[in-house]
Amino acid sequence: MSNPAVQSLVARSNRLGADPRTTNYAGGNTSAKGVEVDPVTGGDVELLWVKGSGGDLGTLTEKNLAVLRLDRVRALVDTYPGVEREDEMVAAFDYCLHGRGGAAPSIDTAMHGLVDAAHVDHLHPDAGIAIATSADGEKLTTEIFGDAVVWVPWRRPGFQLGLDIAAIKEANPQAVGCILGGHGITAWGDTSDEAEQRSLWIIRTAEAYIDEKAAHLAEHPFGAVRAGFEALPEQERRARAAALAPVIRGLASTDKPQVGHFTDADVVLDFTARTELARLAGLGTSCPDHFLRTKVKPLVVDLPATVPVEDVVARLHELHAAYREDYQAYYDRNADANSPAIRGADPAIVLVPGVGMFSFGKDKQTARVAGEFYVNAINVMRGAEAISTYAPIEESEKFRIEYWALEEAKLARMPKPKALATRVAVVTGAGSGIGKAIAERLAAEGACVVIADLNLEGAQAVADELGGPDVAVAVQADVTDEDQVAALIQAASLAFGGVDLVVNNAGLSISKPLLDTTTKDWDLQHDVMARGSFLVAREAARAMVAQGMGGDIVYIASKNSLFAGPNNIAYSATKADQAHQVRLLAAELGEHGIRVNGVNPDGVVRGSGIFAGGWGAKRAAVYGVAEDKLGEYYAQRTLLKKEVLPEHVAAAVFALTGPDLVQTTGLHVPVDSGVAAAFLR
Repeated sequence: MSNPAVQSLVARSNRLGADPRTTNYAGGNTSAKGVEVDPVTGGDVELLWVKGSGGDLGTLTEKNLAVLRLDRVRALVDTYPGVEREDEMVAAFDYCLHGRGGAAPSIDTAMHGLVDAAHVDHLHPDAGIAIATSADGEKLTTEIFGDAVVWVPWRRPGFQLGLDIAAIKEANPQAVGCILGGHGITAWGDTSDEAEQRSLWIIRTAEAYIDEKAAHLAEHPFGAVRAGFEALPEQERRARAAALAPVIRGLASTDKPQVGHFTDADVVLDFTARTELARLAGLGTSCPDHFLRTKVKPLVVDLPATVPVEDVVARLHELHAAYREDYQAYYDRNADANSPAIRGADPAIVLVPGVGMFSFGKDKQTARVAGEFYVNAINVMRGAEAISTYAPIEESEKFRIEYWALEEAKLARMPKPKALATRVAVVTGAGSGIGKAIAERLAAEGACVVIADLNLEGAQAVADELGGPDVAVAVQADVTDEDQVAALIQAASLAFGGVDLVVNNAGLSISKPLLDTTTKDWDLQHDVMARGSFLVAREAARAMVAQGMGGDIVYIASKNSLFAGPNNIAYSATKADQAHQVRLLAAELGEHGIRVNGVNPDGVVRGSGIFAGGWGAKRAAVYGVAEDKLGEYYAQRTLLKKEVLPEHVAAAVFALTGPDLVQTTGLHVPVDSGVAAAFLR
């Protein structure tokens, strides 16, 4: 059983991290001190358990804690070379570790080790940061808390900040915590419960003070609502967001591809409607956790919500060019010879009045969390403006955090991105069979996947298996319906920012001789696969062209597009239609960097929804074999004598859309174990 101090620390951390009013995702850190037996000496050793680098309080477990010998951490005070070289102390923490395993110590380890209290919480609550970023934050701290909470002027996180807070606690024995200028709060206690109660008291007291002041303001902290900038009606708002998302994602991906996230939460729509939007957004965020994820400031569209979409698109291109110039100038003003290279000048946050906020990152979770952090920043600005004037830390300090050598080293330690990282895929008919296998492979290779299927329940089950909305979303779609196909691509754009990769897989099979094939059979077969593939390709191409990032369209055609077999006139004819669509679209879309390729499977019996739906029984009857032997029959008529499985088709899709065949378009890849009659000629 783990140490009781660790048990209480994990429980406290999870409670604090579960409430967004208390701290943001992966923000803040907590610690506990306690005694264990040293396995080397057999004597007692005093230890520090502290949330490790990159961890999240809400999901913290014991393995996410760094474990250090407290005597060695405190001994670092004697070798500390001064604030100009304090970054060196992070490496020194490695020599204080106790045992093997555990998380890497974070930059805030010194704060927790040097403060003379058994339990310490460092948090980033919106209300606390509102005070910390107010122009007269020090005065407000005294007014709100008396001498129970002490003001700490802004200092970059690190060893010196730990020394400062330790000294403040020692000099103020009556204090329960402090407000860190431009940053957040820290509280301490002799027990875990006492530290938690003090943290919550600071936060709730700050919230109550802000709410009371805001209630008596003559005007909203963000100013009056601007005519024409109010939130559009929901249906119109989301349609406009879907139209703008690929354009904005393409701009935000100028330096490197990004995944997008969209929110039209009330807090965002209210902020973008107000007269103070430009001023406050231009001041940027303050808390280090905020601007590390959101960049210093957002791109703000300065047009009313009701102007034509085409005008907004044109203005976005102008604003993006200006944003990049401004960011480059920010970098040039602050960088020195030792600064890391610029990481890209595109915005991470884009605010569109009347519509909402688009946020971007290396994956969906990062993009979503960036948006959540900017909502935190909006709350901070509202609170600060309600009680004072919002005054974030100086630009030069923001730059020191954003281009911190320690942050650069953390980025360098990140694992190499997967082959399809940042790519957004739409797979039709993905609720089962071949489509499910394709969705699973694309997600495993790093893609975000939209699971489209007539059966929403089946699609949702696949999306859940793949990891939920940060990886996959389910959309019910009838590919024969023009409006539903358009809605499918819109859903992809709202979920992930746009579309990069489409797999036309939805289909069905009607196995009948010519004389028994009805016009209804013919039309249904062609509506689903020929018309459906055309509609999906057309709507996806619209989004891809708007993004300007190229893309992939893959058709799951068939060996039957080439091979003439008995009793499947409707199926084989529509597969031939799909096969020629590949060639036609490859010729047309190449100028946009969109590659169009096909896969020609044969006899995918196991796991196939088509075969399970009656096609298998009919084909087995045609060939005179038992239905459960149909896969073996197909395998034996091939050159390789091996059965084709859904995952083999999925592998071909990945090969066509991954990093190795980027110069290939207009190709059909056979996945049939070798059917000589279906060789491409």
